[in-house]
Amino acid sequence: MKTHEQSTDTPAAPAAADRAATGPAAARPTAPVAGSPGAGSRGAGNPAVTGPAAVSPAAAVAAAAATTAADEDAAITVTTEGLPTWLDPVASAARTIEPDQLSRFLPPESGAGRQSAVLVLFGEGERGPELLLMERSGSLRSHAGQPSFPGGSLDPEDGDQATTGPLRAALREAREETGLDPRGVQLFGVLPRLYIPVSGFVVTPVLGWWRSPSPVGVVDPGETARVFTVPVADLTDPANRATAVHPSGHRGPAFLVESALVWGFTAGVIDRILHFAGWERPWDRAKQVPLDWRA
Repeated sequence: MKTHEQSTDTPAAPAAADRAATGPAAARPTAPVAGSPGAGSRGAGNPAVTGPAAVSPAAAVAAAAATTAADEDAAITVTTEGLPTWLDPVASAARTIEPDQLSRFLPPESGAGRQSAVLVLFGEGERGPELLLMERSGSLRSHAGQPSFPGGSLDPEDGDQATTGPLRAALREAREETGLDPRGVQLFGVLPRLYIPVSGFVVTPVLGWWRSPSPVGVVDPGETARVFTVPVADLTDPANRATAVHPSGHRGPAFLVESALVWGFTAGVIDRILHFAGWERPWDRAKQVPLDWRA
């Protein structure tokens, strides 16, 4: 079961998010951590990243199958060593941001909710830094056609939900949905768990650097309509930003990029990353994009 449920509950408004972060959030998973910003090779030491190429479903499945069982069993670590310097602000925010600075909807204290994870994957394409997104199939009964991060529910084989389970789940789901080769991804941070009330999912955003890009594309057309990347420059462009307005009255950030309207949970996470990384540019919050009840 996938977690690409776009909630009308989006992260907190900037006023609430401007509070100073005082330390890492206790709610996020823990994993072995090596290195720190400034450690290891920087910038030029990284292999060139040119962006993913579109592939057929068959080729995407073949790419997904390239990851061996031995790779699946390998230890997963979170490290900032060797990151490009432009990712330093994101890595720094991941270490210090508190859950309520991301959203007012946090996991129930009772522990209820279905554990899941998404992969927030940064790469570097022809136009500089970019994010990997996918669009849900238009034939799905719920949230059809909505863009999202790759991700889904934790499976038993992913392991402990409090440690490396979300990390494995994020990589596994990204491979299953886009054909991504997880061996080319360096995980460098984990954001606090967030809650999507409309679906009951507890979602862990896992941050990754696409160190060695691999071909990606639609693996299952029944679930995914397309896989695409969005330049960070387009996400920060005020002309591409708006406020999504649901018929229920709820409002949240939205992005009009790559012929898609990104809103809900995905847009909320992107909005907060841009804000805390210092990449956000002033934009017209009065510019509205109406949603319908099917959204």
